[in-house]
Formats: sequence, C-alpha cells, structure tokens
Amino acid sequence: MVQSLNLAAVRTTARVILREPALALPHQRVRDISELDFAELREAGCHGVIFDKDNTLTAPYSDEVHPRLAGSLRRCVETFGAERVAVLSNSAGTPDDPGGVAADALEAALGVHVLRRRHKKPRGIESVQRHFQCDGTALLMVGDRYLTDVVFGNMHGMLTVHTQQLTTEGDNRVAQAMRRAEDWLVARYVRRGVRAPPHPLALNSWGPGGARGRS
Repeated sequence: MVQSLNLAAVRTTARVILREPALALPHQRVRDISELDFAELREAGCHGVIFDKDNTLTAPYSDEVHPRLAGSLRRCVETFGAERVAVLSNSAGTPDDPGGVAADALEAALGVHVLRRRHKKPRGIESVQRHFQCDGTALLMVGDRYLTDVVFGNMHGMLTVHTQQLTTEGDNRVAQAMRRAEDWLVARYVRRGVRAPPHPLALNSWGPGGARGRS
C-alpha cells in the first residue's frame, strides 16, 4: 500500500522540536510487547490498549502478528477483552486504504479492531474516542515511532510505550531514515534530562522516564 504524505506529522514534528520535546518521550521503552505486563496495567487502571501495526505487532507490510509476539497479543486480548484492544495504523483504515480493504484483512488476521479514520497520526483521536468511549488518560498507546505513535499518545494524555523495531526486512528506506533521525533526537533530549509528561498510570517499577537504560 502506497502511503500519502503526512503533513500533520511534519507540523507536529516542528512543534515538538521547537516547543514541546517532552511529547516525544515515552513513559516506557521496551524491546517488544512481550515485556509488558498487561494484567498489572489493567490493575493499575488502564482500560484499553492501542497498538501501532508495522514493526510493533507485525513485520512491515504484513498482516500476520510477528511469531514471537503472538502469545503476548493473545494475553493482552484475554486481559482487556477484544473490544478494548485496537490497532491504529498509518496505512490500514486511513484514506490510503480505499474501502477499508486492508483494515478488514488486518482485523481477520489479528482478531482485534482496526480503527478507521480520516486522518493519520498524530491526528485521528476522534476514532479512538468513538471506539473506547473513555478519556485518553485511561488508555495505553504502544508503537515503534517516537514522532507519530509516542507523540500521538502524549498529545492526547495517554500512557505511552515505545518498542524497538521488530525487523528491517521489508521496511522502506524513508522509514529507516526517519527512525534513525527520531532515535538521535530522542537520545539528545534524554541527555538534556527531558522526560515524558507525568501520567497517573505510570508504574513505579518503570522508574524515572521509563527508560530502562535503552536509547
């Protein structure tokens, strides 16, 4: 699927760089979703989970959950219920997906809802509100990109988790270059002492900024 230019992400990137660097900092960084304790998050008051797709749940341009994450996604669904777990992709379910064909295929493969919306991250909060019917502070946003996934979650008051890239296989060069730039930018902010916005659901075990020593 060919993705259109995301002008909202360009504008938001300028906002982060010039005025609000904390928006790019996640509350936690993990290797992948297998490191998340969904039962603990549910007990802490989290009401639902939003996942990015590519390099968070699946390999780029694949509909199937990455083999090492299948059990973790299943545990998430068992903990929250399928209606409280959703995918927010910047391809499937957007105007780049006419008729929602890709979103339908992804739902069938993953067994969770794919949010349909008119705008890409970091816009698109309306689809989240319609689906979950709760305030953003009760939701967890999980993704591998700082300037789309993490910024989207932080802009709308969510708990944010950044995951490492699952694989470089099949990923396009533009995405790879953007990821390297984001990693450099966030590492610079961390060295300056910038932290994620405070959040009531951040677990004590995560420590300051949720860093766990990863860049």
